[in-house]
Amino acid sequence: MEEIKRIDLNEFMKNGYLQEVNRQFFHPLGLALEIIVEDDGKAISLGGIWDDRDSKEGIYYDIKNSDDERKKSFKRKAQYITEEMNKRKEARIELLGDIIEPIE
Repeated sequence: MEEIKRIDLNEFMKNGYLQEVNRQFFHPLGLALEIIVEDDGKAISLGGIWDDRDSKEGIYYDIKNSDDERKKSFKRKAQYITEEMNKRKEARIELLGDIIEPIE
């Protein structure tokens, strides 16, 4: 059996995977995937899932009220993830009939 590769958590954060999995999936449900970060900014472990499901609006980053640098960072990360999705789009549609695997 082939060994499973794992992404480094710093790369996971830096490139926007954490941002987008939270923004597009967990936050609207009132949840957030957490990564524990040391004082020097280095990610060291998955921390768990925050649970704010009792709030009516869920969790959000409040991007619209962020400074320009933070907005640029969010846009850059979202664009990177979009490009990564697009790299696999055609192959996934051919194999699965959609980008997201259907449940049938």
